[in-house]
Amino acid sequence: MTNSNLGATSKDMLVVDNLKKYFPVRSGLLQRVSAWVKAVDGVSFTIREGETFGLVGESGCGKTTVGRTILRLVPSNGGSVFFDGEDVFAMGKREFKGMRRNMQIVFQDPYSSLDPRMPVGEIISEGMMIHGIGTSAERAATVSELLKTVGMNPYHARRYPHEFSGGQRQRIGIARALALRPRFIVCDEPVSALDVSVQSAVLNLLRSLQSQFGLTYLFIAHNLSVVEHISDRVGVMYLGKMVEVASRETLFRNPMHPYTQALLSAIPMPDPDYQKERIVLTGDVPSPLNPPSGCRFHPRCPRVMDVCKEIDPPFEQKHPDHWVACHLYTEAVQPAPVNGAAQSA
Repeated sequence: MTNSNLGATSKDMLVVDNLKKYFPVRSGLLQRVSAWVKAVDGVSFTIREGETFGLVGESGCGKTTVGRTILRLVPSNGGSVFFDGEDVFAMGKREFKGMRRNMQIVFQDPYSSLDPRMPVGEIISEGMMIHGIGTSAERAATVSELLKTVGMNPYHARRYPHEFSGGQRQRIGIARALALRPRFIVCDEPVSALDVSVQSAVLNLLRSLQSQFGLTYLFIAHNLSVVEHISDRVGVMYLGKMVEVASRETLFRNPMHPYTQALLSAIPMPDPDYQKERIVLTGDVPSPLNPPSGCRFHPRCPRVMDVCKEIDPPFEQKHPDHWVACHLYTEAVQPAPVNGAAQSA
């Protein structure tokens, strides 16, 4: 898939094209590679400047790996990522260090993402020190301002992470991500480890910061209610593949892929009198170590066809700004002849 097939425009800040990330499985005395876990296998999407792109799917589908690979926290096995038209994967260390200031991440676990041996002020200012930004006094002033921005007090800079609650730690993580004044932030399930009462406060903080600093988010989550609340467009992943991308309104009103339909049917409704038809998927999620042939969802799909078992459906635009990978919306496709068997004249 090329950039033109993604419908990329000049307003797109990030263009992810055919991204792949495989993890080796080693065995034997010499620990040789015996197989590959295909965590991300040909994912493509774009993120427009100033928007929040939600990325959802079941646990283990590759959402977090997509975010980390985009930022080069883990090396890719294929594909490309363009930020403002520049190829992120082709950059050298010096060039990418400058790009790093524009691309930051808020990690999922606020307990393990902060160094317990460093005071909060040093955690937030570490990036500024690495990039040589400001004097010691200027960095201290910036830390105080960032703490106030995320709803904390400047004197918290002298305390250590263990002295704070989970919600406060996540606010510290957000302040750290803002320290270099980035334009793009990967939010890797930033509220999934927090109490429900704290989640809404952190989500509202992220929306406020987006407006204040002109941020663009890749928001990774498995909670569809959260995604519906914060996202402008949504991508749905299944077993390392992108199966559907659409605007929030379109996806939640008119989902096309059977997997998306099943996910949305599982959202609990606050009205006890409202009866919603529940789509229950049978079987377990296949292993990315040995994914099914054809469409990866076909072993669990309630609308499976023969062609789904043989041919991987293309990821195509079916409606304006609505992409889906499903044979239900393509013309009939015949499997290729087996072992080069002669075709009838």
